[in-house]
Amino acid sequence: MASEREQDGGGEHDHVLDPFAGPDDPAHALASLDPDDRAEHDHGPHEIDDDEREQLLEDLADLEVFEALLGARGVRGLSSDCGECDEVHLVDWSLTRANLRSMLAGSPAQVHEPAFDPDPTDYVSWDYARGYTDAVVELDDETGESEREGRDGPGGQPPVR
Repeated sequence: MASEREQDGGGEHDHVLDPFAGPDDPAHALASLDPDDRAEHDHGPHEIDDDEREQLLEDLADLEVFEALLGARGVRGLSSDCGECDEVHLVDWSLTRANLRSMLAGSPAQVHEPAFDPDPTDYVSWDYARGYTDAVVELDDETGESEREGRDGPGGQPPVR
């Protein structure tokens, strides 16, 4: 399967393209039968408003901080409860970043293969990451120390998980 970079001659993204995205999606024929289903099968680009753009940019900035703080502790990415399949998805940092950038460009999150045999303890929820980051920032403000100064372990290393 070709990546977007291979297809567009060097674009910004390295994720696998959805083979059914766009007008070649066989579901488009079905959507025309029921007008209420059209939006569900529309995988093409769409405009995002200023509020959505601002929120996505904030999420990207937050993600960078989450990865810097939690990645050093062995956290591989984020977990999220999927409302469509009622399962928990474990998504690494780079895929989350690619999905946010894709949405910023007006495209839906891209199709991806799940990680092979992931350990759920290596992933945290967005809320956990936010709470952890807020606590580190508050502690840094109180003590004047930085997370990067390694106050937790010998030689400035984080404790082993």
